Amino acid sequence: MFDLAGVTVTGADPVLPGRFRVGELAATCVGATTLAAASLLRERSGVDSSVAVDMVEAAVAFRSERYLRVNGVGASDRSPLSGDYEAADGWVRLQCNLPHLQRFALEALGASDRDSLADRIRGMAAIDVESLVQQAGGAAGALRTRSQWLAHPQARLLQELPVVRLERFADGPEVALPTAERPLQGVRVLELTHVIAGPVCGRTLAAHGADVLHVAAEHRPVMPATLRDTSFGKRTCWLDLRTEDGRQTLRNLVADADVFVQSYRPGALARYGFGPEELAALRPGIIAVDVSAYGTTGPWGGRRGFDSLVQMVSGIADDNGTPRSLPAQALDHGSGWLAAWGAITALRRRSSEGGSWRVSVSLARTALWLDSLGRTETAGTEPEVREFLATTGEFTHVKVPGALSAAPPYWAHGPRTPGGDPPSWW
Repeated sequence: MFDLAGVTVTGADPVLPGRFRVGELAATCVGATTLAAASLLRERSGVDSSVAVDMVEAAVAFRSERYLRVNGVGASDRSPLSGDYEAADGWVRLQCNLPHLQRFALEALGASDRDSLADRIRGMAAIDVESLVQQAGGAAGALRTRSQWLAHPQARLLQELPVVRLERFADGPEVALPTAERPLQGVRVLELTHVIAGPVCGRTLAAHGADVLHVAAEHRPVMPATLRDTSFGKRTCWLDLRTEDGRQTLRNLVADADVFVQSYRPGALARYGFGPEELAALRPGIIAVDVSAYGTTGPWGGRRGFDSLVQMVSGIADDNGTPRSLPAQALDHGSGWLAAWGAITALRRRSSEGGSWRVSVSLARTALWLDSLGRTETAGTEPEVREFLATTGEFTHVKVPGALSAAPPYWAHGPRTPGGDPPSWW
């Protein structure tokens, strides 16, 4: 899938509990992205770098939210309503970790708490629960078998697409990045993302030197622990795109940006004038990175989704008819690293071919790739993680995986106060 020639990979699956090859997925994503960073660094500095990946370290990084501690204390965003529910004919998973998702699920099913939800769902078909909650604006996924998913129109469409879709979609100048000591030094990244996959993309680009500005809205709910874990190396500001002032400020930022990463539902930002074509008009040569759950086209192209739900509907969670989650949110983390690989690769192509580029990844396409890697004969066990942890201020966190000899990746600082930076470049 990706050419890792020249990358030294140590370790072998299984490196985590379960039999899916999560370690191979993680090492490939990290190795390919680090190798792309090495190629860009060579173009910018003339310096060659060796690239190495430890499979256990990469897999641990794909669980970074589990290990984050603030002054020694961990935190979780999990709602008591999130989780698996037994239906009349199978299982369904609800994602309620944001207040509005919880409200929509309760309203759709006429329930008031977890017990009444469970009672209501026991009398319904799993697919009907999924449909009702999704139509109400919530997030749910019915457990499907692998064969059921592969026969689904959305899965068939995704199988025809590459794991990372990279396309030149508009004209733009050839932009040769200046000499630098780090792969992405001076590269400006606007990140309008939430939850894990999109933020991991920005966090990865920041680790290789990019100036990443995370743009959010003060009125939108967040998952605080997850936000903290994915905010290393970034600045963060608030803009309200419902206002003309907010939209104009974002236009001004886009005009001087190199990369625009977004992970909201397909079409959400286009409604405010920030679809790929509008971005290219504002900034010819922009790299527009789209991260979605199920892709941007097809019957589920605009569907809300999360890692845990994609595992359910794709058959990855199917363990002889009962749900069993992966040992990491590998679809989220994998898609984030793949998006970063796409952004770096598009920057290199822009320098030689010109143009504005679009990078598209989806959790469901990443799931198909993981499934294609097969299973291990035995299940893994919990790894020892102490050597992969570091301390930055009050934060204990997972280190950036992937070794780049001439410019080791690192985050310049820990998470900053949400909305605490000005909406401007530095």
